[in-house]
Amino acid sequence: MNRLENVLDSNTLRPADALTAAEHTGHDGDPDFMASLAKGLRVIRAFAGINRRLTITEISRATGITRAAVRRCLYTLRELRYVANEGHAYFLQPKVLELGFAYVSTASIPIAAQPVLEELSGQLHDTAASVAVLDEESVVYVARAASRRNPAVGVGSRLPAYCTALGRVLLASLPQEQAGTQLAQFELVPRTPFTVTSRQRLEEILRQVRCDSYALNDQELTVGQRSIAVPVRNAAGTTVAAMSVSTEVARVSRRQLLENDLPLLKTAAVRLGRQLSTA
Repeated sequence: MNRLENVLDSNTLRPADALTAAEHTGHDGDPDFMASLAKGLRVIRAFAGINRRLTITEISRATGITRAAVRRCLYTLRELRYVANEGHAYFLQPKVLELGFAYVSTASIPIAAQPVLEELSGQLHDTAASVAVLDEESVVYVARAASRRNPAVGVGSRLPAYCTALGRVLLASLPQEQAGTQLAQFELVPRTPFTVTSRQRLEEILRQVRCDSYALNDQELTVGQRSIAVPVRNAAGTTVAAMSVSTEVARVSRRQLLENDLPLLKTAAVRLGRQLSTA
């Protein structure tokens, strides 16, 4: 699976019910805000998830947009070849990949990160390595060297920040008050029996991450998977992304992650940060 094929997977676009309030409201009276464009993007996002074929009624229910407006959006998207339909069921077309690939192919972080991640993955014997950025309540993967054992997550995937090593590194890089405010907005759902869902405990974890400059996640997102992440900092010392490696619990212990993987991960993150600073 290459980068283009990974640009948009089932998690690439947020489900419509996860859109921020700013995308629903807050632009009333703004003459420069194109409400029709915002609606079209919300319609595209409605297709994220397991069910890839949706009716007008289902999209209207998921987005809160009227059926008439959904129909017009779908008509336009179909004419532009972003969606197609069979009867009443609509589905995305491959052309949608262009929307994500435009970012992946031009942004400095994905371009610089890919070779660094591939080298790191090789050093750690086919361990998945990733770079992600924070986008509201989620981390978004912008570069990824997948392993044969863990190929599912691809570029463009979104995962909750509160229960991932990448997310905790990025949240910890924010001013403490801002991180606390952001945490208060999260819906803390137990993804596994090991997921920390106490805001107080998460704030304690973030304080520790700030001290350690790394975060270790042990089966909080997926049972049987653990990962470790570090910040990627530019020349000014600002965290611009996070880098992680993830592996199976049965293969690598916590001690191995800390003693073997973490030093290589830190070296790779510093290397990427230097490349970004000179780009």
